[in-house]
Parts: sequence; structure tokens; C-alpha cells
Amino acid sequence: MHPHIEKLLKCVALEETEQANRYKLDQQHSLKQLKAEGLAIHPIIVTRKNFGYADYPEINFKINFPSEINMFKDGAAIECFKNGEEPVKGVLLELDSKVGSFRLFAPDFPDWIEDDGVGIKLSPDTRTTGIMKKVLNELEKNKSLFKFFEQLHDSNQSVKQITPKPQPINFGNRQLNKSQQDAVNAVLQNENLIIVHGPPGTGKTTTLAEAIYQLTKKGERILVSAPSNTAVDNIVKMLIRLDIKVLRVGNTSKVDAAVFKHTPEGHLSNSKEQKEIKQLKIRAEEFRRMALKYKRNFGKAEREQRNLLFKEVKEIRNEIKKIQAYNEEKLFSEAQVIAGTPIGVYDTDLSKLQFHTLIIDEAGQCIEPLAWCIFPYAEKYVLAGDHWQLPPTVLSNAAAQLGLNNSILEVAIAHSQNVHLLNTQYRMRKSIAGFSSQYFYNNLLNTAEHLIDKGSHITFIDTAGSGFQEKHGPDGISLQNEGELNIVQQILQNENFELSKTAFISPYSGQVSTALELLPSEMRISTIDSFQGQEMENIIVSLVRSNEDGDIGFLKDYRRMNVAITRAKENLIVIGDSATIGIDKFYNEFLSYVEKNGNYRTVWEFEIML
Repeated sequence: MHPHIEKLLKCVALEETEQANRYKLDQQHSLKQLKAEGLAIHPIIVTRKNFGYADYPEINFKINFPSEINMFKDGAAIECFKNGEEPVKGVLLELDSKVGSFRLFAPDFPDWIEDDGVGIKLSPDTRTTGIMKKVLNELEKNKSLFKFFEQLHDSNQSVKQITPKPQPINFGNRQLNKSQQDAVNAVLQNENLIIVHGPPGTGKTTTLAEAIYQLTKKGERILVSAPSNTAVDNIVKMLIRLDIKVLRVGNTSKVDAAVFKHTPEGHLSNSKEQKEIKQLKIRAEEFRRMALKYKRNFGKAEREQRNLLFKEVKEIRNEIKKIQAYNEEKLFSEAQVIAGTPIGVYDTDLSKLQFHTLIIDEAGQCIEPLAWCIFPYAEKYVLAGDHWQLPPTVLSNAAAQLGLNNSILEVAIAHSQNVHLLNTQYRMRKSIAGFSSQYFYNNLLNTAEHLIDKGSHITFIDTAGSGFQEKHGPDGISLQNEGELNIVQQILQNENFELSKTAFISPYSGQVSTALELLPSEMRISTIDSFQGQEMENIIVSLVRSNEDGDIGFLKDYRRMNVAITRAKENLIVIGDSATIGIDKFYNEFLSYVEKNGNYRTVWEFEIML
């Protein structure tokens, strides 16, 4: 077996073990500890119950207390639990600040679901890790795919460099700039692998949508994927506007109305098959109601009767799935583009279809083994993203050290020259984008003409010497800095910021938890990691670190700072201790940049409350 496949298999196994250990709720892993690490949300309040797709129970809930939710991505494996009861496995459908929903893999809602003390916690996603292991073990059997694998991993091989030839293209989107047009041209002439490098605000998804439009005009069938449902939906919405026949597969229960019409469920909603499914669901509900006549404490005969009734529910659910599968097969054959997350695509079983091109958006967030789950479906590949933003989240430090948090984009960029930079950003004022352009993008990132500065748009507030020291929060794990939050409160009082257009972000979940208690609820409050891919008119960044040792922890991952300082469109305010962060060369350069191009203020301009 190829040594790198062996290494990836080892990484996946380490991650699987770490998940199993980290997500336990037992004597060694208390609920308080899981909550502190952002692995459990407790308590939740159930606001709605219904039977959703394929007749699985679905639950809407709200959270009344500030919680760290960064790890709870849509599609994550979860368990719904209550002390003293058997937990029920499920999948998180959606979670946004204080409201969310999940689906349970059970015939019915647990009896205790609306009791006090119900929570959800992350669960080991053994299904995803199992799929990755299976795919990696079978990789060498596919000769053409394995050749591509070797090109990405053997030092004496690389992806063949191609210089696209200028050709006339009748662009559907006539607003594309030259770098975007060049990227589309490169995708059209791609023979193996093309990388579209899209720094923040450069219109990466817009460019991909145009490339897909052009490929479908050539008669190509396209597979589109991204590691998050949100990213998939963003590109699907653009394709819908271009009148492309797109089918959105996977976890589609919480997509917006425009996208839902283009899911298998949406296509079914007004069909004769849907009427048949409705009748089956009514039957299933009758069996469930009969089963629920038996209470929790009953004898062997009652238990057997209840199990038989739930078996009937399961058989009806399988019948519904067969009807849906038959309907989906027809939809697959008619679609020009099929889109979903890697696991959503894999689960759909597209093995009978062959796609000309696979496009992975946000490829900088996609771990390599996930990409190999969907590479077999296509002949050519387009990877789009920015390797200078945050890498994929990996729980196991050992797996990360072996390279599991190296995204497929980073792997590909190291072995291919076919990289096409989108060089003009349309999101933020020039002074906000300037430092990132200078440090990460070799001064190649330009700013659209209408965003040339009007006054000062970037501010650093220096807390050096104020005594605003970092400290551990109540959980004893994550850090917080209440002095910096006091400054934020004064900024909100003094500046004429519209709260709904303002976000507070910080690298530390402890600071975010405290901010959720102190700052207005109308504004967005988030960790930097959770805010990647988003933007806001005004951004306030709290760096938290302030100590005598110059220890900046994971602020050392400068890509996190790149994300933080490229979210603001109009005003960026960064609060930190120059005596602590300024020892580091990167942050020292950032401070010098603000002095030259922005507004460098000190904490002494504010009311100091220690």
C-alpha cells in the first residue's frame, strides 16, 4: 500500500479514537466538562416536534443560556440525552446562535424529550470515518484515480501544467473581471486539475457559477460539492438563477425555499408519489400511536407487541425510501448538475452516473480523505478556496501533526502549477484588505475602485499597561478578557454602529460566552472559526491574550487572524495588548500597518474599569 494512504488511514483511525474518547459522557467526562469544551449543549428547550423526511422524528429547539456552538456544524452526528435515560442518536440539521433542529434515528420521539434536563452532545461520526477508511483501502484498485493520487503525493511527479489559450467566450455574467474570466477559461480547458484561488471577497462562488454555466453549455454533466451545507446552498442558488437544471442532494431538510424546490423532496412535493407517501405516513402514525399505549414500565408480552408495532413503522419507512429512490433515479438522469456535501453525495450512490467535472468549493475546509470519497465520480477536477484561511477542524492532535488538517486544496497546490488567482476583492475598504494583501497574497490582491478609502476604516485599540489581563473562564479551560469587553461596550455606546450590521468575534470561546451575556443580543457574537465565510458592515475583534510571557497561544495560526480581519466591509476594530502580541513578528507588522494606514488608539482614551 502507498505510504501516504497508510498515513491517511492512521490519521482517520486516530480521529475516530479521539472522537470516541472526547464525546463520552461518563464519570471521567462530566457534562460540565463537555459543555466547557463546546461538545454538549444543555439544557435545550423543545419548541416543535414533527416527522420529517423519510418519516424520521425531527425536533426544533432553543437555547436560553449562552453556549459555545462552534463544533456543532450542520450534518454533525449527535446524541440527544437525559440523565438516567438511554441516549438517542441523530444528526444536527441546523444551529444558528440560539435556535436549531435535529433529526433522530428512531421510530418515535423518546418519552422524555420535553422533560427538563434534556440536552444534545456531539457523537462519534463512525459512519463518516468508516466511509473514508473504505474509500482509502480501495483507492489503489482504481488505476486512473491512483495515478492522480500519486501526482499529488510523489515528489518526482506533479500535475501537468497547462497554459490556457485565449478563446472567445460568450459570458452569461458580463460583470466578471479579467482574473475571473481567465479562471473560467482555465476551467473550460482543464484536462485534469485546476485550482481557483479565491481570497476573501473576490467572487469565487460567482466565478464557479459562470464556469458551471459554460460547461453545461458544452454538454458536460457536473458534480458540485463543498464541506458544508451552507456553501453548497450558496452555489446552488446561483445556478438556479442561471436556469441550470440542478439537483441538490443530501441533508436538505433546512435549505431555503428557493433551493428546496430543487431537492428530491421538493420535486416530490406535488407528485402522485407524494400522495402515496402521505398515506404511508398516516399508517405509520397509527402504528406509533398504538405502540405508545404501552408505557415505560411493562411486561415481556407488552414489550414484544410494542416492538412488533415499531417494526411495522420501520417497514413503512423502508417503503417510503423505495418510492423516493425510484423518483430520484429519474431526477438524476435529467439533472445537468448534482450538488451536495461529500458524504451527502456519497450516500446518494451516484456510481451509475459519470460526471465530466467535479467542482469542490471551499476546498480549503475539506480534509483529504473526504475528497477521495467523491473523486471517483468524475474525470476532471476543480478545487476552489483559499489556503490562507482556516484549515479543516480536526480533534486529534496526533492526527493533525500527521497532516489530517491539511486540506485537499493545500495538498493540490503543493503539486500543481495550475493555480488561478482571483485578484480583485469587492467586500471591504482598501485599508482593511491591505494588510492581508501584503502579508498573505504578495500584494496581488487589488481592491475594486468604489471601495477606495473614505476616511479611517481600520482601528487598533492598544490595552498595554492597563492591567486588562487574560484569565480562565468559569470552566477553567478557555480564556476571557473582561477589560476588552468593557472597551467593546464603550465602543458600541460611542460609535454610531447599527447593531444588526455589527459583529463581535474572538478566537476564544470563553470570551464569546462572556460576550453573549454582556453585549446586545441584536448583534452577531461568534468565534472567529464560526464566522469564516461570513461578512458584516462593522467587525470588532477581541484578541484576549495579555500576559507577561508574550504567550499568544493559537493566535500563532496567522490564518485565523486573516479570517478575522477580512470579515468587515466598512469598519474593522481590533482590541489587543501590543506588549503581548507585538513580540510576534506577524502581529508587530500588523500594528505597524495600522499606525501607517489606520487609526492607532490606546485604552487610556476610554473609561478604565478594573
